[in-house]
Amino acid sequence: MNEAGREQPNYRWVWLTFVRNALIREMTFRGNFLITVMTRALWFCSQILLFKIIFHNVQHITPGWNEYQYFAFMATGMLINAVIEALFMPNMANFSELIRTGNLDFALLKPIDTQFLISFEKMDLAMLNQILLSVGLLIYAISNLPTGTEVRVTVGSVALYMLFVAVGVTILYSLMISLASTAIWFGRNQGLYDFWFYITVFARYPRSIYQTATPAGDVIRFVFTFILPILVVVTVPSRVLLDTLGNQSWLAGIGLAAAGVGLVVSRMIFTWSLRSYRSASS
Repeated sequence: MNEAGREQPNYRWVWLTFVRNALIREMTFRGNFLITVMTRALWFCSQILLFKIIFHNVQHITPGWNEYQYFAFMATGMLINAVIEALFMPNMANFSELIRTGNLDFALLKPIDTQFLISFEKMDLAMLNQILLSVGLLIYAISNLPTGTEVRVTVGSVALYMLFVAVGVTILYSLMISLASTAIWFGRNQGLYDFWFYITVFARYPRSIYQTATPAGDVIRFVFTFILPILVVVTVPSRVLLDTLGNQSWLAGIGLAAAGVGLVVSRMIFTWSLRSYRSASS
């Protein structure tokens, strides 16, 4: 029992209810669901075709990343992005609308953690297709690594890979919920959403690609490794699976620390923003 004498909600049951509701919504509009799935599949194929053309002309896109190593990296990035878009993106986009319409009042009155409700109530199940395609690409990449770069896939390496995929999702979620919380002060924060997309675009490429002779590359590597650790989101899990982390194992530590600090800081920002919220009746 909590202080009000009510039982604590079963968060697992609540989350499964959200999944069921999302499935009902998707099946209500089957045509839209199928179009979304096909559109995502076409986008996925276009990305593969693009880099197939690139690797037809070059052997390495950057030192340490041959064709199939890079496809493993790409699959990891797509997997993390698919989880973010399936679980969190619909909710973050809806947060400012709840504030604008005053419907956040109803969320605050429910006997459940508000951040949990705001983060998981809606889901985009069409993105499950992207998750399956990403896993398929990852298996294809690992199976076709050239001689001398074969990877021993073990239960331990897969578990470690999944851990750092979860770390990457956590880092991006923390950044997303922090930016979404600003809607309470700004009313509408489309510009900050754009900022999220602008900075996460750096994670689409390996960290080593920014190792150039120009100061700009060093600035990007420093800022997006130690301040906003976007560059560790995809690079670390893919290198862990490929067993190429080597003397850069400190990146894994940065990823773990960033995930923990990100969760704490984003929780503080979310709680602080709710204190500034004025209900629709005020």
